[in-house]
Amino acid sequence: MTEAIDLSIKLFKSARAEYTEVLLTQREALDYKIEIIETKRDQLLANVKICQALGGGWN
Repeated sequence: MTEAIDLSIKLFKSARAEYTEVLLTQREALDYKIEIIETKRDQLLANVKICQALGGGWN
């Protein structure tokens, strides 16, 4: 996704794109990163629940 950001910045600097396109590309990249983080969080929480279901836990 950083390649898309770099490309949009280059297009802006060469006057082939508006700055709003750069901002939208950056926002999409951030949304993608947030989605990855949330997915990883969900995976880790699922692992904790499996451990607890198998009798593990914190006392």
